[in-house]
Amino acid sequence: QVQLVESGGGSVQAGGTLRLSCAASQDTPSSVCMGWFRQAPGTEREGVASIYIRAGGTTYVDSVKGRFTISRDNADNTLYLQMNSLKPEDTGMYYCAAGPSYCTEGYCCPLSPESRYHYWGQGTQVTVSS
Repeated sequence: QVQLVESGGGSVQAGGTLRLSCAASQDTPSSVCMGWFRQAPGTEREGVASIYIRAGGTTYVDSVKGRFTISRDNADNTLYLQMNSLKPEDTGMYYCAAGPSYCTEGYCCPLSPESRYHYWGQGTQVTVSS
């Protein structure tokens, strides 16, 4: 059972930056997708970014392209989400997730369906004020 623990959330003003971290309790095999999801109050959870550990390929939701970067440090088994130029609409609880690798239509680790991500952290809150 993989346990995921997020950290790095906080409150910033619009235009600011945050770096989220997700520590895994055990070595994550290369045949794994890992991702970041977020949920704002009153809305459904949405996928933000994912990474295919084996090949390093990444996927982003359109609203964060060019501002957020997902990465993984294999040495310390930690997933990161660098968030720049933050906007109030980025506010929400951010979750780290992991699951078996899945490739479709020429790319791997799509952000949906969420059900393919079997392991979830407890979340870290990000609040961006205008």
